[in-house]
Amino acid sequence: MGARACRYALGVTQRPAPDQRRPANDERRPANDGRRAAARNRAALIAAAREIYAESGLNAPLSAIARRAGVGQGVLYRHFPDRAAVATAVLDENVRQIEQVAAEPAADIALVLGVLTWHQTQSAAFISILHAEGASGASGVPAYATALSERVERALRGHLAPGHPLAGERGDLMVAVAMVSGAVTGPTREHRERRALAAWRLLGVEVGPVRPFEE
Repeated sequence: MGARACRYALGVTQRPAPDQRRPANDERRPANDGRRAAARNRAALIAAAREIYAESGLNAPLSAIARRAGVGQGVLYRHFPDRAAVATAVLDENVRQIEQVAAEPAADIALVLGVLTWHQTQSAAFISILHAEGASGASGVPAYATALSERVERALRGHLAPGHPLAGERGDLMVAVAMVSGAVTGPTREHRERRALAAWRLLGVEVGPVRPFEE
């Protein structure tokens, strides 16, 4: 009987040397799997925050965001140390779309206002940063909200021609935006859009197609 057959007959099996053992699950995992999981968690948190802020505004509890994203609050705080960081990550996309349409060669103020109005009708959180800044002088406006609102103002102001209804005193532009934001209420996006367009009309301002920016 050969040596291998003899070992099997005696119930003896040869264990692989330590460096030949099958790696444990953690050892087989790619080195960048942790980074991928972190990126997935961050994306899930931003998506959840966007939904909750659109429904309830910026005062929604962070615990609700973590719960909807399917992660613990500890994971949320690893990515976003405070409420301002979450809000900035979410609202930056709204503001960036307005900046993108404003940068288009064929853009005019009506087109930019159309994209702005779309985001007003979509998100209570976006409305709140515009409304707060329009009421400004207000000492309780968070720094991140002011910074985002100033970016919106720059995008709009770059297309204001002399004589336009919004091109009066320095603060008139964002006061008008805040007034429209205050009018954007209602149970459906369509209802809110009708109210927003009515408010712009009362201000004597023409608005282009109400839609998100598409590259």
